[in-house]
Amino acid sequence: MDLFKNDLLDSTPVPLADGAILLRGFVKEVQVLADLSKILAVSPLRNMTTPGGFTMSVAMTNCGDLGWITDRKGYRYASLDPLSNQPWQAIPPSFLVLASAAAAQAGFANFVPDACLINQYKTGARMALHQDKDEQDFSQPIVSVSLGVPAVFQFGGLKRSDKPIKVTLNHADVIVWGGKSRLNYHGILPLKANNHADFGAYRYNLTFRKAG
Repeated sequence: MDLFKNDLLDSTPVPLADGAILLRGFVKEVQVLADLSKILAVSPLRNMTTPGGFTMSVAMTNCGDLGWITDRKGYRYASLDPLSNQPWQAIPPSFLVLASAAAAQAGFANFVPDACLINQYKTGARMALHQDKDEQDFSQPIVSVSLGVPAVFQFGGLKRSDKPIKVTLNHADVIVWGGKSRLNYHGILPLKANNHADFGAYRYNLTFRKAG
């Protein structure tokens, strides 16, 4: 933990559902930001296409052994970046420590992600309600880190029709969900115009998964 000892903050977990918690102000981005910049320099953000042919409003890239991608062939994980046909960059130690520490706070010990999906939201970008279900092991949690401008997170139930709760996520907030909530629907409402000292008008979301 020494590598990240100045970046983790004590945060009292706020329960959202059975197996889901919010950690306010859990992380400082000092090391994470430097590592994020290195990843984006090698695997740039891109707006992927859904199987239905729609271009996503959220720009994405990945790091880890596996990266989540979507195109006309479907949603899936791949070991190679389709832009370069090269392996994704390794998940940096700072990311791994953050993800493991947040998962442990939620009661998921020894979480070691093999995939980190990096999302960039600009004003108006959104993520419709969806389930994270392309992974192989649903016993492992999802760890979602928010950086930059605020966003309104929706967290619903196991059915798309279940009414979601709405939670404003600020810079450095982390949400962890697993257990009975692992397949709950979730999403982000259209991002409102705002500005952050380090991230400008953008929100970055680091989503850690055990995909393989």
